[in-house]
Amino acid sequence: MNFEVGSIVEGKVTGIKPFGAFVALNDNVQGLVHISEVSHGFVKDINDALSVGDVVSVKILSVDEDSKKISLSIRQTQEAPAPAPKKERRPGGFNNNNKKSSSNNNQDANKGFNTLEAKLKDWLKESTDRQAQLNKRLKK
Repeated sequence: MNFEVGSIVEGKVTGIKPFGAFVALNDNVQGLVHISEVSHGFVKDINDALSVGDVVSVKILSVDEDSKKISLSIRQTQEAPAPAPKKERRPGGFNNNNKKSSSNNNQDANKGFNTLEAKLKDWLKESTDRQAQLNKRLKK
């Protein structure tokens, strides 16, 4: 097959399925671009991004000589978009669109952050105490 992993080549889209696109690298060899490797953004419908007959640049991700399968990526031939600017966060974990009241009557507001493990211990103790109270009532 003589295709090297990591090399970038041009190919022609020969078929599209919901999971990806088949790209012919030459007359005898074709590979698959998985839908997750089409674009840096989320691709809901591959038909919105590619059409049969499109000529695309692809990077060879893997070559399996035994099964004659080649994994390709269009995404890795493109420059990654700049990350979106982070929104300013106010103390309390909410941004300006979801204001958190400082007079929130949430029971956990005074406790601060507790891990799940600590919460689980509290819940088990509370459950055991309730069960003991119920057993006392039943014995009376």
